[in-house]
Amino acid sequence: MEIFGIPHQAFMGQILLGLVNGAFYAMLSLGLAVIFGLLGVVNFAHGTLYMLGAFAAWIMLDQFGVNYWVSLVVAPLLVGALGVVIERLFLRHLYKLDPLYGLLLTFGLTLILEGVFREIYGASGQNYPVPDLLQGSTDLGFMFLPNYRAWVVFASLAVCFGTWYLIERTRLGAYLRAGTENSALVQTFGVNVPMMVMLTYGAGAALAALAGVLAAPIIQVSPLMGSNLIIVVFAVVVIGGMGSIMGSILTGLALGVVEGMTRVFYPEASNIVVFVIMVLVLMVRPAGLFGKEA
Repeated sequence: MEIFGIPHQAFMGQILLGLVNGAFYAMLSLGLAVIFGLLGVVNFAHGTLYMLGAFAAWIMLDQFGVNYWVSLVVAPLLVGALGVVIERLFLRHLYKLDPLYGLLLTFGLTLILEGVFREIYGASGQNYPVPDLLQGSTDLGFMFLPNYRAWVVFASLAVCFGTWYLIERTRLGAYLRAGTENSALVQTFGVNVPMMVMLTYGAGAALAALAGVLAAPIIQVSPLMGSNLIIVVFAVVVIGGMGSIMGSILTGLALGVVEGMTRVFYPEASNIVVFVIMVLVLMVRPAGLFGKEA
């Protein structure tokens, strides 16, 4: 059986690969959207935080025998704590300045952290095994679905939509949005806005680290894994609309599938299709598909 002249196993396999990539795009762009939408910081270090999450999981397993399921909780907490330190030491001084300053600062942090990890671990990747519970695949009749990849898509969607609900539909999310627009007014209600901002950046960092732990068994854990992905993720955020949380989620998933389909029909364009779409979207709607016009 063929679909558009392509064996259906190959066609469905590319859709699955696109969904997996889209899940990572969605999680990473979600963290970027949260940090930019609520804090106004263009966080170029997001890819490095993703890398640190994967390395935290690998180091805990290699050095201390900590399994995947524990790392799925502990690694994001550790990287989130690092995010809190970064916010307190550096970013809090830049909120009233042009976003370019935050971009330059986080880009510098990226270069430093990548350099340190390349010096210690080299440029080659480290293997992280798939947990026993998620090994193997499930026969769907028309294709074999790897259990771990199915878990990645499910977990990513759950985290993404849970985060959207928290920010857009709860009182805490209302405080977050109000605090970043008029902090003086919110503080009169007894809300500690600087603490809230600090924890928001830490939560964004933890989201990136969680994506890194999920990615560790699929790709090799290396110091450059974040920089290889972050440019595409920035394009996803721009297409969805800077600061739009739902836009980042939906656009990330959709572009992952589009990229996967491009590998089937025109492989030569698979590495640039996201950027071509970005250019076309910006020509028609500069604020992005889900962004608000100024």
